[in-house]
Amino acid sequence: MSTVTAVSPDHEVVIIGAGFSGIGTSIALQRAGIQDHVLIEEGDDVGGTWHWNTYPGVAVDIPSFSYQFSFERRTDWSRIYAPGEELRGYADHCATKYGIRGRTRFGVRVLSARFDDEAQLWHLELSGDEHLTARFVVGATGVLTQPKPPEIPGLASFGGTTVHTARWDHDLDLRGRRVAVIGTGASAVQLIPAIAEEVAHLTVFQRTPIWCLPKLDGAVPKTVRSIMGRVPGSDLLARAVSQGFVELTFPLAAHYHRKVPVGAIGTRIALRALQQVKDPETREKLTPKYALGCKRPSFHNEYLQTFNRPDVLLETDPIAEITPTGITTAGGTEHEVDVIVLATGFKVFENGNMPPFSITGSGGVDLEAWWDEHRYQAYEGVSVPGFPNLFTILGPYGYNGSSYFNLIETQTRHILRCLKRARTEGAVRVEIRPEANERYFRSVLARRGGQIFWQDSCANANSYYFDKHGDVPFRPAPSLEVAWRSGHFDLDDYRFERAAVGAAA
Repeated sequence: MSTVTAVSPDHEVVIIGAGFSGIGTSIALQRAGIQDHVLIEEGDDVGGTWHWNTYPGVAVDIPSFSYQFSFERRTDWSRIYAPGEELRGYADHCATKYGIRGRTRFGVRVLSARFDDEAQLWHLELSGDEHLTARFVVGATGVLTQPKPPEIPGLASFGGTTVHTARWDHDLDLRGRRVAVIGTGASAVQLIPAIAEEVAHLTVFQRTPIWCLPKLDGAVPKTVRSIMGRVPGSDLLARAVSQGFVELTFPLAAHYHRKVPVGAIGTRIALRALQQVKDPETREKLTPKYALGCKRPSFHNEYLQTFNRPDVLLETDPIAEITPTGITTAGGTEHEVDVIVLATGFKVFENGNMPPFSITGSGGVDLEAWWDEHRYQAYEGVSVPGFPNLFTILGPYGYNGSSYFNLIETQTRHILRCLKRARTEGAVRVEIRPEANERYFRSVLARRGGQIFWQDSCANANSYYFDKHGDVPFRPAPSLEVAWRSGHFDLDDYRFERAAVGAAA
């Protein structure tokens, strides 16, 4: 282990984001005795995705018993798939129980981060002309928080009300109004049935249809909730069943689709569900021309039926422009509307979100530029060579498609192993070795041939799974393997450097 110069930072660890990733990281640090850490959150409260996304109908899209921390299991979910307000309540519960708010600076945005090779720390520039230093930084910003507005001519000229699903205006009254929804992704699938009954007329603008499967949802009876709250082990059983369902329907189905034919079964179920749409022409428009799994599918029991309503129109002619009074399609059809809802998703694997702000690593290397040149990659989804003391929860090839809470717990386990060793050895610089990162990158690329994303029809999916390099930065591994690796990867894949004798570390 070599030695480097170091100075004392404002905090040992700064966590960027106070969604569930940030909450989970803070809890893990507290349990490890690393108390000198702070969370920086742009919003005015905790919750991340569930703080920002409050549109009508918002709900979790995997069973609630999987969408929670393994060490903080809730037994009183009202439904198998909890509504958004309950997820926000769960975030509030965790934040209160573990004292997260007292460690969080709300209403503050990180504008840039720069690593100081001489002092061995990160300089963070914050909104309000503030500056903060940290020995280590954990990026916990998630991916479903930064809205992606559509690039449509005339959008700013619209004279009515425009709202994005991720920034819903709860003072907006849709009753009796003509509403246009642009987009038919996961958010739109939940929103459209929720507002169809109150609006005067709803026009849905679809670019690419989405596979929509029945949702095995329902209210959890009070007796069942009571049993899980009182009978030891019953909540673990519910979680085990839920975890098995999630594993089968995404990680195994997506990464081993030739061996696990869940996709073929799901396609038959989805095609059967489409028969709910009475009009053959509308049904055909709602039928995807790509294989199930190329793009994020959705689950809902009312979405397809909504298009049977006489006051709901599906428009598939491309939008040409937005005018002060409505939307004009390429074929010349004019739709006069009072409200435009942008259900156009989020920035995911693209500039402006990966990374979400300017990050300058060792030697002045820009992370966005590095990824542009070398493709999106990160060792175990956590660390990038040349960016010491920087860890991410949702880095490239970290998420395998299971519950985000599995990801949070495995990544924080990985990060804590690094931080604990750094403390034990007095290291002030922790950096993944380039050869270790290259080995991991080659390993994930070698395994992707069995993934569902590489079917020929996926070219028609317009899926955010694919990044600008044509890659799909999902980790091609089952959840048990991912969890095992987080506790057993070789720590010598990292380089740990001590502070020089006499340096103020």
